[in-house]
Amino acid sequence: MTATLTPVKKRSALTKGQLPKSAPYIVLALALILGAAILALIGFNAFGWGIVSAVLFTVGLVGWSAAVEGSRRAKDKLATCLVVGAFLISLLPLVSVIWTVLVKGLPGLLDPGFLGTSMNGVTGAFDNKSVENGAPVVGGIYHALIGTVQITLLATVISVPVGLLTSIYLVEYGDDRPLARAITFFVDVMTGIPSIVAGLFAAAFFFAVAGPGTKTGAVAAVALSVLMIPVVVRSSEEMLKIVPNELREAAYALGVRKWRTILKVVIPTAISGIASGVTLAIARVIGETAPILVTAGFATSINNNVFGGWMASLPTFIYTQILNPTSPSNPGPSDQRAWGAALVLIILVMLLNLAARLVARIFAPKAGR
Repeated sequence: MTATLTPVKKRSALTKGQLPKSAPYIVLALALILGAAILALIGFNAFGWGIVSAVLFTVGLVGWSAAVEGSRRAKDKLATCLVVGAFLISLLPLVSVIWTVLVKGLPGLLDPGFLGTSMNGVTGAFDNKSVENGAPVVGGIYHALIGTVQITLLATVISVPVGLLTSIYLVEYGDDRPLARAITFFVDVMTGIPSIVAGLFAAAFFFAVAGPGTKTGAVAAVALSVLMIPVVVRSSEEMLKIVPNELREAAYALGVRKWRTILKVVIPTAISGIASGVTLAIARVIGETAPILVTAGFATSINNNVFGGWMASLPTFIYTQILNPTSPSNPGPSDQRAWGAALVLIILVMLLNLAARLVARIFAPKAGR
């Protein structure tokens, strides 16, 4: 009977002297335990625990790697820890904002009538009754939500054609001409314009055209379009530039006119990036407060006419509810409405991003075409 000998695998030079795959998890567990022990001695708090644990994890992993793998791989792990740490630190404000808005905004969002009623006729007596007797909070954001949607939609209708056509001129027809250089310069200047200046410009323009005291949603849309156009131009210009010239040349070789090549080849190829740029422009202005206060004022009732009368928006609603509570002696209900409106505003921005991805997927060139 012949015995079968199982060969023993020897570690090659490539696998010898490496940390086990579980090393980061072991070091992380020890760092968390040791960090909690240190913080327990000087006063425990979650933020300090995270910082101390991160430092201990980095020192422990890099030191272990230097002892086992050598200085070269230890330096690599140190760089990895620093990059990951920087990413987590940059993520902290976002997570903190989202968590705070969720915790404080959900009670207002879940109130009956919050999304379907306005502040028309709501006085401090209702808020006092809500605080003293535990009655539901009266008043909602319907008028501000309608105003935000209408103003932003009109601003988008104004900005997207102007910005897209400008970017097409710069990329396809500009050829470094004096006019193209001047447009690029002014677009760069407009990118840094403070929002209140855009509001004052729109207000002064309509005061001169339609008379003093003209405050409507359309005036606010013009002010927001001044802020949106540079973003749309810059983002669309970069997307059009990365379209391969071979696609244009192939269309020209088939005898297709330039305008038709731009319409049927260039724009569909870059539509994904253009949609993302438009979304960024909308997200840039949907939360603006100062220009809308100057140009559209603030209303407590529903106004469905964007071209007539004062109109509220979610940013101005949040601003007035915090600055001037409906009941100064009991600001709790006003704070609840403001946080609920902030949560709705964040949800709107998220939906805009999802819509941009959907548009990009629908209109992007299909594979194999």
